[in-house]
Amino acid sequence: MPLVVFCGLPYSGKSRRAEELRGVLAAEGRAVYVVNDAAVLGAEDATVYGDSAREKALRGALRAAVERRLSRHDVVILDSLNYIKGFRYELYCLARAARTPLCLVYCVRPGGLSRGPRVADAEDNWSRNVSVSRQPLIEEEGRPLAAGTPVLREAQTVDCVLNGSAGADVPKELEQEETRAPDLRALVPPEFEKSAKHVSSAFYPTELLEALTLRFEAPDSRNRWDRPLFTLVGLEEPLPLAEIRAALFENRAPPPHQSTQSQPLASGSFLHQLDQVTSQVLAGLMEAQKSAVPGDLLKLPGTTEHLRFTRALTMAELSRLRRQFISYTKMHPNNENLPQLANMFLQYLSQSLH
Repeated sequence: MPLVVFCGLPYSGKSRRAEELRGVLAAEGRAVYVVNDAAVLGAEDATVYGDSAREKALRGALRAAVERRLSRHDVVILDSLNYIKGFRYELYCLARAARTPLCLVYCVRPGGLSRGPRVADAEDNWSRNVSVSRQPLIEEEGRPLAAGTPVLREAQTVDCVLNGSAGADVPKELEQEETRAPDLRALVPPEFEKSAKHVSSAFYPTELLEALTLRFEAPDSRNRWDRPLFTLVGLEEPLPLAEIRAALFENRAPPPHQSTQSQPLASGSFLHQLDQVTSQVLAGLMEAQKSAVPGDLLKLPGTTEHLRFTRALTMAELSRLRRQFISYTKMHPNNENLPQLANMFLQYLSQSLH
């Protein structure tokens, strides 16, 4: 059954969309498995994306978990960042080897914070236009804050960040006086905070979000491993269930690469006979052309057909063609072709020499 890969930066609604899709497919009676960071790590840990070695190990564990679940009977949903196109290509190869369809759901946070296709004219950083002020002692809900703690003075400051407003729209009294980054929990809209906490409560620091934004490789529908591609902006846009169903259950699975398929079994003497027959044909050809003139039909040992002689052939040229024929025949062994190996080799020579 198919593989659904979710892609996007943190707080883009991936987990909520994945849970929505899982609920719909499960209600239809389908077996659905969700693979995410929390399922692999035991508890989602955002700091893993700040360590290249740990992140590489996480991708390997996610890939292995998907490979174990892929079958002809289950739907597998991978809910992770999946921001590296090379990793998405590996997932495509897994689906191709399993002969099952695949689709990609790209979740974009409103304001264009996910790099790639611009959704709106907004900044790509979380805190570039965030204005904070420093107050010695401020009480919030009756609790005093320590001196030097950056806070947001007005609610519209959050709106300007989320909607991509320019820094000029911020009142002058809210200009930045502290270089410390604000608390990103205050910048996340309630609906996105709810979706992020749907699976876990992992918190991504400002520096890590900026690094992920710079490293993010947006999906491109022109790449075969990124299609069919469904792009969702925010949480208000409905999930295209009809199109996803068609992509998963009506499309044909991509054919697997020949190099990844097991070769058919052949008898232990097949290669020996192939080598012996082709050697006899070459020896007979070298001997027959000594007394032949262009236009003659040469009768070679073990064959029922004839080869038209047009020019003198060297052993080096014939040996190269013999190696090519053996390499091809080894990939398609068939014991039923043993009596016809000499004629098949003769036909190959006839087509390659003219």
